[in-house]
Amino acid sequence: MLSRLALRARTTTTTQTPTGLISPMIQRRLYHPKVIDHYTHPRNVGSLDKKALNVGTGLVGAPACGDVMRLQIQVNDDTGIIENVKFKTFGCGSAIASSSYMTEMVKGMSVNDAFLIKNTQIAKELSLPPVKLHCSMLAEDAIKAAINDYKSKRTTKTVLT
Repeated sequence: MLSRLALRARTTTTTQTPTGLISPMIQRRLYHPKVIDHYTHPRNVGSLDKKALNVGTGLVGAPACGDVMRLQIQVNDDTGIIENVKFKTFGCGSAIASSSYMTEMVKGMSVNDAFLIKNTQIAKELSLPPVKLHCSMLAEDAIKAAINDYKSKRTTKTVLT
């Protein structure tokens, strides 16, 4: 699987050269080593108890490509610091790498600071090509959804009797 992810080569066209020979032109697309590292050795894969009051869950997907990402945060209620992060992603290597990198970024960060993370930070760090930017957008959407879920559990609801 690594070789398929690391390098995809295909013949795109043949052209006439000045000498009259026909030569195939090969187009290669390479994933950045950081993407390959996070894809082959993802960090913080797993689940947290979604019923716990200090756990927020974000579930997002991209219908166009079929990627689905679930990211969960466990927050220290006294400090507002994200103490644990888990993810499960079904998708391409860039989506998995974006999720894995996001978990590393937010662990130890305050909820407010984590909410400010932009997909461009992830895309830049992983050197994602423009065609894969939606993967970093999913990661941004996932952390925001997880934080919103956590905050919704923290608000006290008034019960009318």
